Amino acid sequence: MSQCRVKRALISVSDKTGIVGFARGLVDLGVEIVSTGGTYKELTDEGIPALYISEVTGFPEILDGRVKTLHPAIHGGILARRSDPEHGRALTEQGITPIDLVAVNLYPFQRTAARRDATWEELIENIDIGGPAMLRSAAKNHGDVLVLVYPDDYDEVLSQLRTTGDCSGEDRVKLALAAFRHTAEYDACISDVLAARSAPDTHPLLPPRATVTLKRVSALRYGENPGQAAALYRRTDQTDVAFTNSWQLQGKKLSFNNWLDADSAFKIVQELNGSLPAAVVVKHMNPCGAAVAPTLEEAFEKAYASDPVSAFGGILAVSHVVASDLARRLTDAFWEVVIALGFTDDALEILADRPALRLLMVPAEAWEIKPAIEWRSIQGGLLAQERDLQPSPPETWRVVTSRSPTDSERRDMEFAWKVVKYVKSNAIVVVKDQATVGVGAGQTNRVGAAEIALKQAGEKARGAVLASDAFFPFGDTVSLAAEHGIGAIVQPGGSLRDQESTDAADKHGIAMVHTGVRHFRH
Repeated sequence: MSQCRVKRALISVSDKTGIVGFARGLVDLGVEIVSTGGTYKELTDEGIPALYISEVTGFPEILDGRVKTLHPAIHGGILARRSDPEHGRALTEQGITPIDLVAVNLYPFQRTAARRDATWEELIENIDIGGPAMLRSAAKNHGDVLVLVYPDDYDEVLSQLRTTGDCSGEDRVKLALAAFRHTAEYDACISDVLAARSAPDTHPLLPPRATVTLKRVSALRYGENPGQAAALYRRTDQTDVAFTNSWQLQGKKLSFNNWLDADSAFKIVQELNGSLPAAVVVKHMNPCGAAVAPTLEEAFEKAYASDPVSAFGGILAVSHVVASDLARRLTDAFWEVVIALGFTDDALEILADRPALRLLMVPAEAWEIKPAIEWRSIQGGLLAQERDLQPSPPETWRVVTSRSPTDSERRDMEFAWKVVKYVKSNAIVVVKDQATVGVGAGQTNRVGAAEIALKQAGEKARGAVLASDAFFPFGDTVSLAAEHGIGAIVQPGGSLRDQESTDAADKHGIAMVHTGVRHFRH
């Protein structure tokens, strides 16, 4: 074992994961520990010798602990360059001992801000001052001071200190960058939360300034096409469990396109998740099949039957736990990804015969639909908008035709209206018995989208419901729907030519309702 270069360490952590073992390892290497508050108590209760911070500063903690580490005896010990004789003389003259390692993580501002009942005063008191100052000091002087913010780094640092007595210059830089990113993310969270709280005239999710902090989860093989580099990032300021927290149980790594399609599939099945099990098949970010039914197996069969050709190589999302019966059925076709609340052991055993198939289990906490901001990049900037969660309860819909929809038509309308908002505009969805039978997506005119959806539906269009994401500028789409036997239509309304569409519906005995809400999706 080489002699350890670290002689004194300062440890002050909010997240105490692994800190006792780390401190004990340092003491075994002959390192003197300096600590504060709760960390000092944690260590000494475990029999680990440590100096209390005031023993080093010669000054007590004051102002309810707001001032304890902001002292020359601390920052001089961290910032002094060991190779500079003048710095060495200054430390000697002031009786300051160098600090060679700083292990600090910060007051839990982010966790406090995630509480909906957190008061302004609680937020302010959870803003760490001394911690970021020590981290930045240590990171600035990383050539002489090791700085750790994440418990995941403790074991590796201890291992290097035991074997070589020091960490490599490359690792020192990595640790310093982690500290700078940590304080940057922390300050970004504080500024965004306080800005949202203090500016009631602005949207709480769209403050005047926003900082999005991200952590790379994994590099991807390539982007949408070979030759495009790509990676998956997770927002570090995201306090809620999200889709990116899903667990991959088997299969190859997800690609860029897999993630886009999987996110789209999950959002739709979230929307449909209710009293009945739901299944959704997505291809190129558009649903090619969606259904609800009394059992998950029935929901899958109905969704798959909507467009089996497009389902090949698609993404399947289901709202419940996949059991053996559905698992066996899934082996009859080629799927890229299957997303579910979970998989039984029997199902996993069956699906293991498809080792390339990716299985994603999404935690129950992620299934709740919450307001969120969606970001889209454009050259030189970003567009931000709320997720499309506009309330459009069926009881507020307005029947504009002489015939009202039947109860079964209303059920299909409600289902179709949930699905159509996830189809690229111009969008038309045809639904029968709470399952899609035709989807027309991303067309430059609405008649073209309707033609695709109705052709796909074929004879199933007779007596079915048609949903449009936006109003009909003319009566031509209604007339086309009538030719295929559509029984009812749900659309936003709001066109100057609404009466033309209404008259066409009345002429053919079609029931039509206006929701008053449109669902463009570009």
